[in-house]
Amino acid sequence: MPSHPPLVSIITPTHNSADTLARTLNSVVGQSFEDWEHIIVDDASTDTTQDVLAAHCTENTRARWIGLDTNQGAAVARNTAIQAAQGRFITFLDSDDVWLPEKLEKQLQFMQSRDIAFSFAGYQKIDEEDAVIGTVHVPARQTYSDLLKNNTVGCLTAMYDSKKLGKVFMPLIRKRQDLGLWLRLLKITPHAYGMPDILAQYRIRRNSISSNKSNAARYTWRLYRDIEGLSLITASYYFTHYALNGVFKTYLSKSSGKAQ
Repeated sequence: MPSHPPLVSIITPTHNSADTLARTLNSVVGQSFEDWEHIIVDDASTDTTQDVLAAHCTENTRARWIGLDTNQGAAVARNTAIQAAQGRFITFLDSDDVWLPEKLEKQLQFMQSRDIAFSFAGYQKIDEEDAVIGTVHVPARQTYSDLLKNNTVGCLTAMYDSKKLGKVFMPLIRKRQDLGLWLRLLKITPHAYGMPDILAQYRIRRNSISSNKSNAARYTWRLYRDIEGLSLITASYYFTHYALNGVFKTYLSKSSGKAQ
């Protein structure tokens, strides 16, 4: 380990991701900003993911991996990495997504120059063959209420300052735990600030958890009621906005001929 804590801790959960993991890891190594640590938590993979991690971490001393004995879900994996993190700025990258080379440099400059505690950015969508199939642009500022209506914070671009906000962890639910973390952060700081830059690539996989819109809706409702403790009326109000935004995104996707 380095003699001083790194400025940035990068959090990556993995599970049976050997086919995409190397590109994800290499996109971190290729960053123009270099004062980081990369903590990868493997959620009991049964493929060759751990072999990929062992080889990568032997070659790249700023990366280390932790293996979980049983499969416990992305929230536990990410929280395990957050607990181990030594960096001031905590940021996230899933094991099938990719950062563009100046992601860290641009985002840190954006946050430090404006004294921002929580930020996110735009990103491209790519398919399983790495072809770009869409671009997501983000608003300049979001509040707690805004995110309940429409989660515009892509996990692969989110970054928060643990010196300002403390270490904040994800709720222990199987899905929508990232939105749960953003909501927790926005109870501490009033705004998340969006960057106009496109800083990452989000992979759309045919069998991914996030592609199951029905399951996502159920977990969103559970997040509103069980985690956030919203009343039935308040939860229904925000869920209606969430559903309408989902329909609107699907319509735009189909009308442009691009997948969501």
